[in-house]
Amino acid sequence: MRKLKLQVQTSIDGYISGANGEMDWMVWNWDEELKKYVIGITDTVDCILLGRKLAEGFIPHWAEAAKKTDDPEAPFAQKMSETQKIVFSKTVQRSDWSNTVVASGNLVEEITALKNQLGNDIIAYGGGMFVSSLIKNNLIDEYHLFVNPCILGSGMTIFGGPEQRLNLTLSTTRSFDCGIAVLCYQRTNAEQK
Repeated sequence: MRKLKLQVQTSIDGYISGANGEMDWMVWNWDEELKKYVIGITDTVDCILLGRKLAEGFIPHWAEAAKKTDDPEAPFAQKMSETQKIVFSKTVQRSDWSNTVVASGNLVEEITALKNQLGNDIIAYGGGMFVSSLIKNNLIDEYHLFVNPCILGSGMTIFGGPEQRLNLTLSTTRSFDCGIAVLCYQRTNAEQK
């Protein structure tokens, strides 16, 4: 069965954006070791899951970045651009983006079917509502939480939805020179879907 990974930036107090959607607190001057970490978790991925709102910026950004072949980060941008993407949306019916399809059915059924297909791992990137739904339905196998050195006090959280406790096992922790600490948690065996 394929694993579903989540990669998300969060504040120390668990918010993915400020109260008014602010994201200026996120650290983006990543050091080389953090970039290698991201490459490592995406190397085994052949499918990217996105919510509609994030997809509107994410897909065009990586398609444009992939064209800059002289950029040292071009290989990563090409992987992001060329990897199959599935956008979950109730409002959009089809995609004009390359390597992208739209899914509008039952989230649990769609993700479970994807995880049961042959292939490599799957990775999800935030939009708050989309990721909250993944967490609420216990669909994520591996959480890669990029904890930024900031306490917001309020904002949008992705952890407000579970109706029951989700037990996780801490598999790795890493701190990076840019100030981000990555906590990687996995679902316990009893929680596996």
